[in-house]
Amino acid sequence: MPSDGAVPVLTEGRFDGREAFADLVRNALSAAAREGWNEIVFSDPDFADWPLGERASIEALQAWSASGRRLLLLARRFDLVERGHARFVTWRRTWDHIVECRAAGRTSATEEVPSALWTPTWCLHRIDPERSRGVCSSEARARRDLRESFDECWRQGRPAFPASTLGL
Repeated sequence: MPSDGAVPVLTEGRFDGREAFADLVRNALSAAAREGWNEIVFSDPDFADWPLGERASIEALQAWSASGRRLLLLARRFDLVERGHARFVTWRRTWDHIVECRAAGRTSATEEVPSALWTPTWCLHRIDPERSRGVCSSEARARRDLRESFDECWRQGRPAFPASTLGL
């Protein structure tokens, strides 16, 4: 986020590199709070390099959180989230009633969990997660195509990453 008090802008087009990706995620979280999106989707094989544990990200999620909101998380695995994003894990426990998480099952050898952030008005798709290269768009078709890809993985998945575990 800009340190000069300017409002971050959700950019369109290609991005390249981990810092550019992280900045886009931060800007999207800030926009979610500012614009009051009713739903946000996070999708990634493991969320290892997402800025979810940063104080600014949690503050933006906290500002966004409200009744009627929904955050969907899809991953191949959540163990890296639990180990690497402590602030997010704590926030997730508090807001369990608006957060739903699923672990994706593999439907084919070539199908992978998309690395993406989807909102009702904008999306980010990291086409090459290894190099953090991708594209951002507010175009309806790009959002629809990404959401369809996410929804297919979601249907194949199973509940995961509970807010708390109950022991006997």
